[in-house]
Amino acid sequence: MQIDFKKHPDGLVPAIVQDDVTLKVLMMGYMNEESLQQTLRSGFVTFYSRSRQRLWTKGEESGNLLDLKSLSVDCDGDTILVKVHPRGPVCHTGADTCWNEVNHSGDFLTYLEEIIELRKRSDDEQSYVRSLFGKGQAKIAQKVGEEAVELVIESMRHEPDLFVNEAADLLFHYLILLNSKGYKLQDIREILKQRHSK
Repeated sequence: MQIDFKKHPDGLVPAIVQDDVTLKVLMMGYMNEESLQQTLRSGFVTFYSRSRQRLWTKGEESGNLLDLKSLSVDCDGDTILVKVHPRGPVCHTGADTCWNEVNHSGDFLTYLEEIIELRKRSDDEQSYVRSLFGKGQAKIAQKVGEEAVELVIESMRHEPDLFVNEAADLLFHYLILLNSKGYKLQDIREILKQRHSK
């Protein structure tokens, strides 16, 4: 990977940051040789901040780090494409991207799985998801059982709003259980596809 850092007097090149899964452009920053090397060493995207006049790891204050997935250079060797897994909103405003766009695949359940993963790893003591993971897998499984029973009870009644809300609760906790076991909804989809093809 040949990058022409000497093309500009300040030694900086633009770095376009893109979500590795959704391919949504998240932000743009600047890198010099030192920030590129730190990015490669740490696995977290680090820029050179022109306003702070120092290296700056994205998310160092907020915790919304950018996990490096890959780097590539354009045909002129003076712009870097950085593919990442964001650990939260990228923009300082709290938006997913610096263009105020929503960053998810269009499949809300996949997006919800990403949010569950982020909440599991967060330091937010108010997070329900984090607290549930903190209680362990047995408690998560018990919660799924409770939600399933509540859904069965509501299915015997004639309260559509209560039924669909209990169904949503069950699905949400099911996704948490899958995550705790190291699986995603896609793994279950594949099993169902295999069964369907038989």
